[in-house]
Amino acid sequence: MSLQYQPNNLIGATNASVANSFLPPLKYARAPGSIIKYEYRSTKPKKQLKELIKVLWPEKKTFLKFPFGYKFNAKDRCVVCGTHKVWDYSDPSRPTIPLHKVRKGYPMRGTYCEKHASIHKQYEMLEQQILAEEHGLSFSAYVPKPKMPKILESSPLTSLRKSDIETLSAAGWTIRPPSMSVESSEDELFRLTMESHAINNRVLELMTNGTQVVAQQIKEIEVE
Repeated sequence: MSLQYQPNNLIGATNASVANSFLPPLKYARAPGSIIKYEYRSTKPKKQLKELIKVLWPEKKTFLKFPFGYKFNAKDRCVVCGTHKVWDYSDPSRPTIPLHKVRKGYPMRGTYCEKHASIHKQYEMLEQQILAEEHGLSFSAYVPKPKMPKILESSPLTSLRKSDIETLSAAGWTIRPPSMSVESSEDELFRLTMESHAINNRVLELMTNGTQVVAQQIKEIEVE
């Protein structure tokens, strides 16, 4: 018993176009299926690049064995295998817009499926590696990292560093230690030191910005 991968919403799929282990390497890489890493047949990087271009080349239409146009040049369709794929804009693995000659040409209306998007990323990494070696640079592969949601970045603060206190105090914020029901002499000294340090930073910031001190006359009232 053999199992074959049959993706949903596949346009123009035939039994020959569905991935199975008996297909030639090129047809197997171009057929729809799960994410794979393409295994090169050549050991030279530039020939490996040509192999990936052949894999990612958009499928063409044929009429009486004469190619014309592109078979899967439609919105949300993989231009290689025709698999329907709607990418989320925040997805880090979302591929670039396919070009009709892979590395150059005009942009197409379709996209890449997950399988061919990973092969396209493999193609980009190999292209950057070749470019780095030609210029004598060290190449470091790009590994996408998930972005931290903004809600986590703006979570309530539970502690402040000394640099945080100085920055907030210079901007005009008043930082006070937690209030205590019973305040010892040491706690009072620490609180007054923090408040004095914050006030000094604020005064220094105002003087740096050119704030002028307005002289005021103090009237003395005699008490009989």
